[in-house]
Amino acid sequence: MSLAVAVCYYAAGRLGLMGRLVVEDVVATPIWPPTGVAVAALLLLGARVWPGIALGSFLVITSLTAPGPTTVVTVVSNTVAPLCAFLLLRRAGFRRDMARLRDGLSLVFLGGFGAMLISATAGVGLQVAKGSLDKSEFWPVWLAWWVGDTMGVLLVAPLLLVLAGPAGRFRVRRWKEAAFLGLTTLVLMPMAVLSPMSMLFLVFPLLIWAALRFQLAGSMLCALFASVLTTFEATSGRGAFLHLTDVEIMAKLQAFNGSAALTALLLSSVITEQRATRRSVRRACQELAEVLEHLAAGESSPGPPGTAESRAAPPGGHRDL
Repeated sequence: MSLAVAVCYYAAGRLGLMGRLVVEDVVATPIWPPTGVAVAALLLLGARVWPGIALGSFLVITSLTAPGPTTVVTVVSNTVAPLCAFLLLRRAGFRRDMARLRDGLSLVFLGGFGAMLISATAGVGLQVAKGSLDKSEFWPVWLAWWVGDTMGVLLVAPLLLVLAGPAGRFRVRRWKEAAFLGLTTLVLMPMAVLSPMSMLFLVFPLLIWAALRFQLAGSMLCALFASVLTTFEATSGRGAFLHLTDVEIMAKLQAFNGSAALTALLLSSVITEQRATRRSVRRACQELAEVLEHLAAGESSPGPPGTAESRAAPPGGHRDL
């Protein structure tokens, strides 16, 4: 099982490196999918798969540079950060189906914003300690690293958790709507991203539509597609990122990816929780109606022999005086 996690981590890392940017002469990834793979694997399989995370991280690092003493620190930080996210989420009562708003908030603030401070601080601090990065460049690079790891958790982990969960009923009418939403997304999102007029805001109605109608699965697929497409356009400096500096590109891209991820994740969690509440209320009303029917049937039925009513009116309709 750990070997499978390592393979998935490495594959996700190679995909993430395809959309890298340069910030202060340091390579950064706006979305780092391995963190999402690691957190999802821990939530699904337990803490016993941490060796797979460590091995996957080591393979990604050695594919970029020769291993050295600093590789150990990077591998440890990349392993400890998802483990801390897993432990924090478990302590907060996180549910993998993410059917409550508190689950979405826990993933954002504990699994994403909080735990990924470890990997970002250790990774950039190591660069400063060994002299490959100036102290004045610490915060821009740290922010890019932290946001990239966080986006991996917010965009990849929920989608993997949904795909690993039980599949619900999907009517033919919903398939038609899903196909129409997918077609609209494939047409509208490239227009919004490729346009030099900076029309990225057109993505958010699609995210809201997907969250309202298809909850987490639809909204996270839509958000991930938008973020990946926008990241590749940002790396090429085209469309909405034309004529911007490297720092401006990273800032704009991070703001968009973060807004898309939070909108999709939190809105879908709210909708899922509301639907679950309505189903619970509906079941409670049905049970109450059944209880009232039984009570009403018991009151209208004739009493058994020997009751007060039968003694009050014996056969013949006469009473002894």
